[in-house]
Amino acid sequence: MATIELDSITKVFANDVVAVDDVSLRIEDGEFMVLVGPSGCGKSTILRILAGLEEVTAGELSIDGVQVTDLPPKDRDIAMVFQNYALYPHMTVAQNLAFGLKLRKMPRPERDRRVMDVARILGLDPLLERKPAALSG
Repeated sequence: MATIELDSITKVFANDVVAVDDVSLRIEDGEFMVLVGPSGCGKSTILRILAGLEEVTAGELSIDGVQVTDLPPKDRDIAMVFQNYALYPHMTVAQNLAFGLKLRKMPRPERDRRVMDVARILGLDPLLERKPAALSG
């Protein structure tokens, strides 16, 4: 885990729509944080900025005190699960969870440990060997 800090983050899209306006917040290492608000208020945009999938118009983002505002997504060590998930149907839940780590050439024992940690936290332990078609709701 890591401390995440957003300092005066603003995102204005090309059509002059202000999606995020001067947001500052600090999420401490180990702290559980939930973004709540109506549709269109900027929750997803903030998460996309954090992951590096969206550039900021103004402000700075740091992770563990390191300024990452201009770092590409692959260098941020952040993962996202989207509402409309895209799972590889031929892979198990465990393999889907480990896929990004495998692409980063993480050794298998470390990948397995991290997958088990995440599965335990999310309560997915009983589902790890299932394929996406065998999952529901």
